[in-house]
Amino acid sequence: MMVSSPQSLQPPHDLALVIDFVNTLDVETGADALADAGGLRKWLAARDLLDPAAAEPGERERRRAVDLREALRALMLAHNGAPSDERSGSALERAARDGHLGVHFAGDGSAHLDAGGAGFERALARLLIPVVAASADGSWERVKACRADDCMWAFYDRSRNRSGVWCDMAVCGNRTKVRAFRQRAPKRR
Repeated sequence: MMVSSPQSLQPPHDLALVIDFVNTLDVETGADALADAGGLRKWLAARDLLDPAAAEPGERERRRAVDLREALRALMLAHNGAPSDERSGSALERAARDGHLGVHFAGDGSAHLDAGGAGFERALARLLIPVVAASADGSWERVKACRADDCMWAFYDRSRNRSGVWCDMAVCGNRTKVRAFRQRAPKRR
């Protein structure tokens, strides 16, 4: 649906990676970059999340990736006023635990978050690092999914008061407003 923003407009904490992951399914067209295990591998490898020597993901791994994607989408919809789904947190927790996501310390005492697991599990856990970082400063709540049922495109809300509800006001916002207007307008005979 939408094109990625220029680098200067990228969301903080590499949230663009998480947004791109959720947008691997275009609800409007039905196109799904994770439709098969090969697509999953290609997507993860293109973003340096999966070691080239890692085992080929299979259908089980693809389903887990799709579960994580849809859990993230549900959280993004909740950021945009939809009811919360407690199962979403469980899916993120599972990915973090399976990939051994945790704080790691360097010799100088500096700390960073990384996934200590291997292969596919590590790749999924690494997708959560931006979520953790953004949760600390509140920018995670700005990552939303479009309210339009036929869209649900993930986007970063740049509005000053965090009130953005559509991925693109000119498209989804306009469609929604026109639909509402037509429902309110008196019927002509």
